Amino acid sequence: MNSTSNLAVGLALSVLLLCGADWASFRGPGGAGVATDADTPSHWGERSNVAWKTALPGFGGSSPITWQGKIFVTCYNGYGLDQDEPGDQADLRIQLLCLDAADGSVTWAREIEPRTPERDYRGFLALHGYASNTPATDGEHVFVFAGQSGVYAFTMQGKPVWNTKVGDGLHGWGSATSVVLCDDLVIVNASVESNAVVALSKADGSEVWRHDGIARSWSTPLVATSGEGRKELLVSMQGKALGLDPATGEELWQCKSVDDYVCPAPVAHDGVAYITGGRKPFCMAVRLGGNGDVTDSHVLWQIQKTPKVATPLFHDDRLYWIDQRGNALCVDAKTGDLLFEERMEVDGRGDRIYASLVLGGERLYGVSRLGGIYVLAATDQFDQVAHNDLGDDSVFNATPAIWGNQLIVRSDRYLYAIGK
Repeated sequence: MNSTSNLAVGLALSVLLLCGADWASFRGPGGAGVATDADTPSHWGERSNVAWKTALPGFGGSSPITWQGKIFVTCYNGYGLDQDEPGDQADLRIQLLCLDAADGSVTWAREIEPRTPERDYRGFLALHGYASNTPATDGEHVFVFAGQSGVYAFTMQGKPVWNTKVGDGLHGWGSATSVVLCDDLVIVNASVESNAVVALSKADGSEVWRHDGIARSWSTPLVATSGEGRKELLVSMQGKALGLDPATGEELWQCKSVDDYVCPAPVAHDGVAYITGGRKPFCMAVRLGGNGDVTDSHVLWQIQKTPKVATPLFHDDRLYWIDQRGNALCVDAKTGDLLFEERMEVDGRGDRIYASLVLGGERLYGVSRLGGIYVLAATDQFDQVAHNDLGDDSVFNATPAIWGNQLIVRSDRYLYAIGK
């Protein structure tokens, strides 16, 4: 091999090391929200340690995703930007943007004209709007779920491929579940739209299976593996948690669960799922691999704690979350014992945090809606490392992504790459 070839290989390896694993769906690889090899920063400000900042064409609560130096994120505009003067629903549009992760420049933007009428921009819907479903990519296509407007597939260059409706239902809280990819399937929790989980073919958007009876769930499903190696699609809904065969939608097991509506996604590690949600605090651990009703046979522990909206994060046999009021909690994942619960000073009224924690290296990042971003040490004792403010007074609802050693954070106004 000549020197030129050596240089090329070295540069390629350097790029791979810099980029790390792609954050290709909600909460990144395995839906875990974890990048242990990242050296993400602990301190930044409006004018310090921000690599780039790009204005977005509209509001949104969806998380950014990454693929080989590209960032994809959705927004909405034309209607629902001001509760006092929301505008005309006929003008509502959803955008899918592709940005260059190196400098934040917009590579392309595609507009989706949603089906209307939608629910009016008011009440709880106004807390997050019309672009809260995080897209997903497999490197060949980008898939976007847009509620009653259906699921859309685009090429990596932004060319529309297909669009499939999954239901006509609307809710005053809006639609918010994110796309899940498994083998050749695009899976969405369409509880709002049709009280079902629906699997579509990646190739043409045709419906492959549908599992009905999914009640009051804004929870993104998770593909996990049992201790025996069986793939299971975990679905959390009011009253019960389900394990489905992701290839067919057939129910493998069910378990009594949250006795209320559910927002947090399931979390899984080493053959155990962690389910939480509801206004009455509830969290449980359930061993995967069961059949039928496993309430009495596979539940490992239950406690009366919950983040309500955000999804917990598993790391080093501990579960972490910051709840909607700004309380930081750490739970022993093996026993359910509470390791710490600390009230944090988080600005705002009502629900102050919707975003889920992510882990970069050994630091936890918690994004509040109006009060900045909190950095905590990932230990069994509460340790607030930093509280950072970007000087952006719009709303931050989205869970960050991690690309290389940078946090990719979005608000209603801007997309940021934090860290040099």
